[in-house]
Amino acid sequence: MTEADRGAAALAAIPPAERAALAERSDRAGLLHLAGHGGAILLTGTLIAAQIPLWPLLLPVHGVLLVFLFTLEHECTHRTPFASARLNEVVGHLCGALLILPFRWFRPYHLAHHRWTNQPGDPELEGGDKPATRRAWALHVSGLPTWAGQIRTLWRLALGREAAPYLPPSARPAMTREARALLALYGAGALSLLVSPLLLWLWVVPLLLGQPALRLYLLAEHGDCPRVADMLLNTRTTFTNRLVRFLAWNMPYHAEHHLMPAVPFHRLPRLHALIRDRLGSTADGYAAFTRDFLARRPL
Repeated sequence: MTEADRGAAALAAIPPAERAALAERSDRAGLLHLAGHGGAILLTGTLIAAQIPLWPLLLPVHGVLLVFLFTLEHECTHRTPFASARLNEVVGHLCGALLILPFRWFRPYHLAHHRWTNQPGDPELEGGDKPATRRAWALHVSGLPTWAGQIRTLWRLALGREAAPYLPPSARPAMTREARALLALYGAGALSLLVSPLLLWLWVVPLLLGQPALRLYLLAEHGDCPRVADMLLNTRTTFTNRLVRFLAWNMPYHAEHHLMPAVPFHRLPRLHALIRDRLGSTADGYAAFTRDFLARRPL
């Protein structure tokens, strides 16, 4: 069986009616999940703003909640969290603004990643492979290269100079307008710091503190997976607890997501149950993945 045939065989083993049911989207499921995630952000943000005793200890918690909106923005690129197309667009843009990750740009970037997962052409591999040494891993996990890269991308988009091959030329003017609007928004935010430091403690510092958790999580999705076309091998599903799955919108079921990107987050556990025995790359938790990942790397 060829690499491509493995994924096709996994899909063929699922009855057509079951595949159709798996792809059904739901505003209710999406909004309930968003209420939980957003409510947690609102709670930690309110406690920080009120400066309750020991409030600085909440900054990394608030930051992790914020940065994991990345998984929601990611899902919005597929238009799957909600049945409403409008909701997917609005929520995707809001998450992109919070994360300095312009949504109009991120969608074609991410869809190119799906088309060329872990192979030449995958934009996630631009600038080199995953960190090859422990020192490189530490820098990667710090999130600093990520922030620098996102700011450079935003600036190039605002100048109309971002011309990656996966970006449709017809969409580039809208990407430029979005980037300029975001720069204006961030500029206004910077000016607000002259009046109050609130944005610093509710957004800037938490994002910096939370990014390492997202980097550790994302490394497990494809890090050290085989460079093949087989989605059941080039993508890793990580077995974890309910809290992490909730925070990441069920994206630890990542091979399942790559096999059927049209399946919304709330139906991925069902898809996982159907194909679990066919998975080729898995990890027993993020601590186990990180330990094994570092064991394969020199200082």
